[in-house]
Amino acid sequence: MNGESLRVLAFAGASLAGLLGALAGLGGGIVITPVLTLALGVPLHSALGASLVATIATSSGAAAAYVRDGLTNLRLGIFLEVATTGGALSGALLAAHVSTPALHIVFGGVLLASLIPSLVRIAEELPPLVPPDALTARLRLGGEYQDRTLGTVRYEPRRAPLGFVLMYGAGVLSGLLGIGSGPFKVLAMDAGMRIPMKVSTATSNFMIGVTAAASAWIYLRAGYIDAQLAGPTALGALTGAYVGSLILPYLSNRTVRKLLIPVLAWLGFAMIRKGLSQ
Repeated sequence: MNGESLRVLAFAGASLAGLLGALAGLGGGIVITPVLTLALGVPLHSALGASLVATIATSSGAAAAYVRDGLTNLRLGIFLEVATTGGALSGALLAAHVSTPALHIVFGGVLLASLIPSLVRIAEELPPLVPPDALTARLRLGGEYQDRTLGTVRYEPRRAPLGFVLMYGAGVLSGLLGIGSGPFKVLAMDAGMRIPMKVSTATSNFMIGVTAAASAWIYLRAGYIDAQLAGPTALGALTGAYVGSLILPYLSNRTVRKLLIPVLAWLGFAMIRKGLSQ
């Protein structure tokens, strides 16, 4: 495949990834990396570098729209970003010391594990509203948003310390796998802190770019970021993310969760198979 064809296909694949990322809080990287490696034959570490750049673009494209629509919980995002950024730096430093097959298998295994909470709550529209715990109340992490069907939706996050620990782990995976840790952020907020799915998605998009940027410079220094590949990939991801940000307010929390499950299942099995075959 020549360079021009690769760039065109990277743009197209990244556009789809950006759309899915904006709708499900994935950041796009979790789709871009398998597309580049499995479909286009790009070496894994080069794909991870392009994915990180595209993840930053995706976050920028979707986050502004979600803040405007009132879906993003800024206080919660800033609180959790402290943990996930530290984790991202740790993961990026480990990435060069882990074999490529092992990265594929870890990537796929984490994806499949993240399906369990989503399957358990597939029919849930909103988590029950409960009084906040002491730390959540002190930090004023609760919020509300306007839903086009349900009206004003109020929510109170639970177990803030658990969410903080989970976010550090999400950051490690972000730096190690170059995916922005979107699904793991959504998992921590949806299953760990019991936040409505659309708020989890929007807040994840807000956080993803910072997490990816924290580890991208390490990939740049290691020579894993190819500008001719990363450029069209980032542009495609940004285009898809913008379209996705226009669609999300019209979807229910149940629909968002149902979009997430098949994507994660397919990618998880594909990456494990790739790792085992090497």
